[in-house]
Formats: sequence, structure tokens, C-alpha cells
Amino acid sequence: MSNLVNAPSRLADRLLEAVHRRFVGREAPCALFESALTANTLPFFLIHVDGPGGLGKTTLLHEFRYRALQRTIPATYLDARTIEATPHAFIAALREALAVPPEASVPDLLATTTQRRVLLIDTFEHLASLERWLFTTFLPQLSDEVLVVVAERNPLSAVWRTDPGWQPLLRTISLRNLSPDASLAYFRQSGIPDDQHRALFQLTHGNPLALALIAAVAEQRPDQPLDLSSDPDIIKTLLDRFVMKVPSPAHRTALEACALVRYTTESLLGAMMDLDDAHALFEWLRGLSFIDSGNQGLFPHDLAREVLSADLQWRNPTWHRTLHTRARAFYKKQVTETTGSTQQRLLTDYIYLHRDNPIVQPFFNQLRSQGGLKTGVTLRPMDADADHETLVQMVKRHEGPASADLARYWMAEQPEGVLVVEKSDGTIGGFTMYLLLTADHDAEIKQDPATQAAWTYLQAHAPLRPGERLLFFRYWMAADTYQDISAIQSLLFIQAVRYYLTTPDLAFSLYACAQAELWAPLFAYADLPLVPEAGFKVGDQTYGVFGHDWRKTPPVVWLDVLAERETSSSTKPPPKPKAPPVLVLSQEAFAEAVHDALRAYARPHTLANNPLLRSRIVADQLSKKADDADRIKTLCDVLSATWKLLDSSPRLTKGHRALDRAYFRPAPSHEQAAELLDLPYSTFRRHLKLGVEELTALLWHRELGG
Repeated sequence: MSNLVNAPSRLADRLLEAVHRRFVGREAPCALFESALTANTLPFFLIHVDGPGGLGKTTLLHEFRYRALQRTIPATYLDARTIEATPHAFIAALREALAVPPEASVPDLLATTTQRRVLLIDTFEHLASLERWLFTTFLPQLSDEVLVVVAERNPLSAVWRTDPGWQPLLRTISLRNLSPDASLAYFRQSGIPDDQHRALFQLTHGNPLALALIAAVAEQRPDQPLDLSSDPDIIKTLLDRFVMKVPSPAHRTALEACALVRYTTESLLGAMMDLDDAHALFEWLRGLSFIDSGNQGLFPHDLAREVLSADLQWRNPTWHRTLHTRARAFYKKQVTETTGSTQQRLLTDYIYLHRDNPIVQPFFNQLRSQGGLKTGVTLRPMDADADHETLVQMVKRHEGPASADLARYWMAEQPEGVLVVEKSDGTIGGFTMYLLLTADHDAEIKQDPATQAAWTYLQAHAPLRPGERLLFFRYWMAADTYQDISAIQSLLFIQAVRYYLTTPDLAFSLYACAQAELWAPLFAYADLPLVPEAGFKVGDQTYGVFGHDWRKTPPVVWLDVLAERETSSSTKPPPKPKAPPVLVLSQEAFAEAVHDALRAYARPHTLANNPLLRSRIVADQLSKKADDADRIKTLCDVLSATWKLLDSSPRLTKGHRALDRAYFRPAPSHEQAAELLDLPYSTFRRHLKLGVEELTALLWHRELGG
């Protein structure tokens, strides 16, 4: 194989083999993938897989990779959680995975290869802001022998699904829960007694993560029946059962530590547990069904992590703080001993500890996508030719002509400091402008009342030393809402925190704010107090300025300050019961649930355990506060409304009438229903089967978002 092939090591090969042995179901996605692998010419070039957490997207990608390697087709797997959302970082990660030498061009090698290859990109939601670049720049330059598979939680944007060029070249897969047959096969593989299979499937509805947890619990006590409650939060129930039966308190601590940090390495685990040798516990974690591994260490499934972490923080806040503190100490030491990309990765790991902090949380959530929001709003550098006048006019509209003239000046002087907020439709939603200033900028500083006031303050109270820089956030605004609280402002603040943590030689930062009173509490919490002496006036508008001296409180110490404010707060109450999670039923399970619901329609109280109560067709019409009675009523309304639609088609009228007498206005028996309709019983059954199938098809279309 060429140097593009990242041939797995013997251990990686064994791990991939182990994943394959436990793989069940997903026949249609695998058939689609195999059809591309074996075709003389690739029939399509992109497979997009989407689905909520816990549905096995990562497992499916590993199975794809296994099948490709079995055919000696090179297959490269990338986990987007470990990649910064820039084209440069993406190419660098691909270079490392493919073992491409530094002097070679990764795009060129992938563009000229004549061998069939597979590129698998997992958790792509972390690279959301790269979607446009991926579709318009990276993918089009690849060889027509490269098949790309992308998996993420979010459906593929309609922009690409309906694009005339891309439409015939891509296929989409929306994962659902496993089918009953696949679920039962998994139970058999896991050694769970046959007499428990049916009850366990009715409890999990084929959710892959729930199945994996059941296997873990069953392995702990193979001779005891799994007597689980019908609590809709099955993930938490199973994790509680699992944690109660771990081999020792040390194993419990290892699991809690793994849930707290972004990636667990053996050395980090030892530091958090105060152990010289954590090898045995690390190996135990690696063998758990809900723990995955990457090139940076071990990590639990997102849902498992969330449950374990929240439970520990509530149940034992003192121990939570202890683990938190030990991890912080480990990262601080490592950060001071490293540089470059390694230091940046460690800083990201450090930030992860603070993900529940109200200041750091939004930054952490968007760090990997450089501020990309689920709405499709992203940050990009300013295009001086296309954006300049639009941004100047935005400033003029909100701050007046004098401020607009200053913005025009700074855009010419430091264009690299302007980041534009771009909406999914390509329009500009706002922008931010930061200035990096030193004593060498004396002439420029004097042109603006804002920078002049800032510099005067620094000279009097905290003068910069040679090589040090001032980071001044001079402008920040949304096109429509200016500096009011909004998603765009959250995006801009996230980017500001990023600069605090990564700007070299940063001595001081200042933030100009037109609505100082509104933002003062938030800035104060973030240890950026108001600096009255740096306030200024432009036109009729007076601006407050918030600041921080990074020489007194460096970024790593600043994070500690925020962490202490977070972990020293009063013990949180037990998490409030959530609304039952939406079930992502397989098509077979959905059809069975529809049939059961029809049979129970005339007796609504018997619908209490029907899984459709937690399906999308019901959940989308209810608030989070809805109770079981609301859900049952809504389900009945949905069934009735959909049944009535059948009467609008002459072809389906027969099915409509059969459903009417079988379920909606039921006769005492189906035989009597046939008599009421003046039909032979066999004909009635045929009409009823048609009606159930068509009604189910309409509901399934709605469930998928149609």
C-alpha cells in the first residue's frame, strides 16, 4: 500500500476486530457502503450519516472501516473532536492519519490517487463551520476513487441535499434504533438468557447505547435476572445499576474520573486517583462497552458521561471538587512544560474541566467549530473588498457617522482583526474587531478617542513592557440587535475568550461596551471589572470599558479563579426530572407501535406504555411540561387526523372505512365489522391491512420530519 494508507497497528487491528464481533443490524447502510466499495466506478462520493447521541454512528463508521480493510481498501478514520475547525488543522490531522510526509501535499495526493480509498469523519458537528469549505473546496478536488463518509448529530443541510451538482453524488442515512431482530441478536451475543430478551427490548426499544449498558450490567451478574424499572430514562437507570456493582471503590473512582475529563490517559488517571500505577484500572475502563478510545485517550459515550458527571456533582460535591482540583493540577504542570500544538491541546483539555462554568461553557461548546452555532452562524475573516462597506454602514446605523469613520480607519490599519458573523444564507449577521496595540502604534492610537483613553490609562496604571501587547475589542455588534443579549453576542464573547487564552505576549485586554450597565455583572463574574478611566465618548455615545491584567492573573490562573467560583458554589440540588427523551424507533418497531396504538385507541388508558408517546410525532406537538395524559390525548389526535387523510384519496377510501369499523368506531369484532361494511371477511381483512399500512406510512413520513 502507498504512504496514504494508515494501516492499523496490531492493537488497533484487534480493537477494530472486537467492535466488528459485537456489531449487529444496520443491513441497509452496510449494503449501501458495500455497493460503493465493489462498484467499478463509484456511484456516489459522499455518505452522510446523522442521528442523536447513542444510536451507534461511531460504531457504524468503525464497521465501514473494517469492511473496507477486509477488501484491502485503505480506510482512514478521523474524530473531529480532536481537530480544530480550520482548513489548515483539518489537513494537518489528515496528514497525520495518512502518514503523509511534511514535504508532500495531502490534497494533491488525494486528488491523484488511482486506488479506491475511504475517508471517514466522525462527530462532524464539531467542524460545523467547515461545512461550506468541505463541500465547495475540499471534496471537489478529491479523486473520483475516494469515498467520504461523514457522521454527525445534525441532518445534512438542505443546501447540499438540493444542490443540482451534489444531489446525485451523495447519499444520506438517518440512523434509528436497532430493529427487534438486531436487538435480540445483540442480547444473544452478550449471553443474556433468552427469556429476558423480549422484556429488555420493550424497555430499550433497540437503543444501541442502552443495549451496550445492559450487556455491561448482565456481565456483572450473569445469574441474576435484569429486573429493571420502566423509567423512561433508561440510560441513567442502567448506569446506576452498573456503578452500584463495579468491582471496588477504586473502579468507581476511575469511572468518575473518566467522566470528568475530556480524554483519560493512564498518567492522568494516576494523578487523579493519587496512584503510582493505574494500569489495571485503565485497562478495565478500556474494556467497558460504553467507553471508546481515540489517539488522545479514553472517553465515555456522551450520554454516559453526562449522567455520571451530573450524579457525582450532586451526590458527592466534595469528591467532585477533589477530582477537579487534581486534574487541574495535572494540566497546569503539563501546560507549563509544553509548547505549540501540544500545549494548545492541553489547554483545550483544561478548559473542558470548566464546561459547566457559565462563562467557559459556551466557549468550550463552540471551541472546535470556532464559534459555529447550530443555527449555521459562523465566524470568518473579513473580505476587504466584499464586506468593508457593509460593516462600516452597520457601525454608522448603530453608533453614528463619527464611529463609522473610525471603524473604516481601523479596518484599513488592522484588517486581520475583523471577524465577520456569517449566517447560513450567506448574509452578514454582525462582526467583531479587535486591535493588537504596542508602543509602536503611537500614531494610530492618537487617531481614536477609545485607544487614546485606553493607552493613557495603561501608561498611568499598568504600562506595557517591551514585547507586550494590548488586546482591545473595539467593535462588536449584531446587525439587527447591536449589543443586546443574543446568540450572535454569545458567539463574539466565545471568540474573545479564545483570544484571551491563545494570544502570545498578551499583557492587558480591554472591551469597549455601549451598554456597560447591562453587561457589568457578566464581565465582573469573568474577572473583567469596569475601568472607569478608560471610558470614552464618540459622537453622542458614551462607552464603558472593561479590562483585565493578564500579567497579574494569567490565563491558566484565570481559569482557576472561574473554577473556584464554580466549584465553591452551594451544592446543586438533584437534577430535575427531564421530559421523557424522544425515542428514535426503528421502522419495524414504529410500525408495531402504530398497530398496538390502533388496537388501544378505543381504550386510551391502555396507551400508557406505547412507545409512540415518546416519538417525534407526539413530542413535537407538546411542551416539555406535558404529562402522560397530554401525550395520550395527542397520540389519539394524531392517529385520528392521519386516518381522516386516507379518505381524501379514492384509492385509500376502502382502507379508511375498514380502519373506522376496526379501531376508530370499532364493532364488537372484526367479523361484525365486515358485516357492517357488507364485505366478505377476507376482503375486509385485505382492506384493513391496506389501511394500516398506509396510515403507518404517513405517520412514518412525519416521524422522519417529512
